[in-house]
Amino acid sequence: MHASADLGIVILAGGEATRLPGKLAKPAGEVPLLVHVYGNLAAAGRPVYLSLKEPLPPELSGPLAACTQVFDEERRRGPVGGLASTFSAMRERYAAVCAGDAPFVGVEHVQRLLEAWQEGDEAVVPVRTRAGREQWEPLAALYDAPAFARAARAVLRDGRGSMREVIERLRARLLPMEDEAVFTNVNTPAEYAEFVERLP
Repeated sequence: MHASADLGIVILAGGEATRLPGKLAKPAGEVPLLVHVYGNLAAAGRPVYLSLKEPLPPELSGPLAACTQVFDEERRRGPVGGLASTFSAMRERYAAVCAGDAPFVGVEHVQRLLEAWQEGDEAVVPVRTRAGREQWEPLAALYDAPAFARAARAVLRDGRGSMREVIERLRARLLPMEDEAVFTNVNTPAEYAEFVERLP
């Protein structure tokens, strides 16, 4: 089965945000940042899941009421734990993943991942080169959800928790991509200010 046939979208919104507290609720034009990210992806017409560590504040819960919220089974296990919990709760076989602070990931990016997916794949992970070094982008990727959940639990049992360790256990297709804007994250006050300047 091709990933496009049974696809859900997962937005990771359970990070600590220590460098920019409350960033997912900060304004992104007329809506909060997390709602902006959701709007970019909801246009795909697929079910959307939020990976969370705790309930959303009121300013986010209303606009995101159409999403299925899934809470981490274990606290402080990072994106690996959050995705393992969410993937296990999904009805769909495949998941396009986006970080909640990635304001430029949208339908076009998801379509590029789907076009790269081939029979037998368990992941399509964008890879770009920065300062001469290869950098994976596992939070803007496409996964076979059950396969990822199995690999993630094995990694977590071993006391680790890196996304790269999970991906290395999968039949992963690395997809070269050099679109800097798509991989922008809003992690610091300076990055937030730069993002706001780029809004129409």
